Amino acid sequence: MGRGARKPRGFRDVDGILLLDKPVGISSNKALQNVRYLFEANKAGHTGSLDPLASGVLPICFGEATKFSNYLLDASKSYRAWCQFGKTTSTGDAEGDIISESPVQIDAGDIHQVLTRLIGRVDQIPPMYSAVKHKGQRLYKLARKGKVIDRSPRQIEIYSLEMINFSDNTLEFDVHCSKGTYIRTLAEDIGKALGCGAFLAKLERTGVHPFWENVCYSLDQLRDIAEQGLDSLDRCLLPVNSALADLPEFILDSLTVSHLKQGQAVQTNSAFRPGLLNLVAENGQFIGIGEVDSDGSISPKRLINTAR
Repeated sequence: MGRGARKPRGFRDVDGILLLDKPVGISSNKALQNVRYLFEANKAGHTGSLDPLASGVLPICFGEATKFSNYLLDASKSYRAWCQFGKTTSTGDAEGDIISESPVQIDAGDIHQVLTRLIGRVDQIPPMYSAVKHKGQRLYKLARKGKVIDRSPRQIEIYSLEMINFSDNTLEFDVHCSKGTYIRTLAEDIGKALGCGAFLAKLERTGVHPFWENVCYSLDQLRDIAEQGLDSLDRCLLPVNSALADLPEFILDSLTVSHLKQGQAVQTNSAFRPGLLNLVAENGQFIGIGEVDSDGSISPKRLINTAR
């Protein structure tokens, strides 16, 4: 998770998740800093970077929500993408230099067949211009030095892949995919399969699980809301446990809460299967996540600070 810098004097503790509509032209870290300063937040981080040329949904975790950011990093995501046929670039997107050109002799039927074949679990090789590490160094740093490193393919899953429009040698498509999917590489793979080459011309992230229906705020909207005060900004935040909507919920009495906060496992008569669950106090306060063991006991996994 990308994290903010050291807290400035006078900032405050604030907890929750903001869905930011990141604009084109700035990095995810720059967008994070802009939001953090608007909220005057001591602690914040983003989950799942978007390149400067990409726009769309960027979850920002504040305070205690940063403890659960991994669940958003692992979440499936959806994108609207524009793929330019007939050219390939050094980076796989519009920022790179053109390295090849080919005639485009395809139709919508050809594209549909290729998209259908790409749905499901596929092996994808991370691009050189990515944040993947090789011997402690980011691949994109090596790529900027002109180096090319052999990369092992990674299995990702394409849940859906739908053509929206095809005109002027440009394919507009929607994709819903697992974590770790590089849409630049997907665009290149589509062009390669069609025999004409392609690069990613434009990208917008349209959703992050489980926030498909929640409001997403632009920086301009947040600046306007900030003029009404911090309380108004705070009303834009989703609860800390909203990132954990897929986990079952277990209501705890005060004694059980006390034991868990002391790091103790508790025995219950619950019928929960082994795995993670949300821990909620009787008053409705989210406590954190616990893990159900095979014997039915529940151990604290990640608890929030409820004292502040």
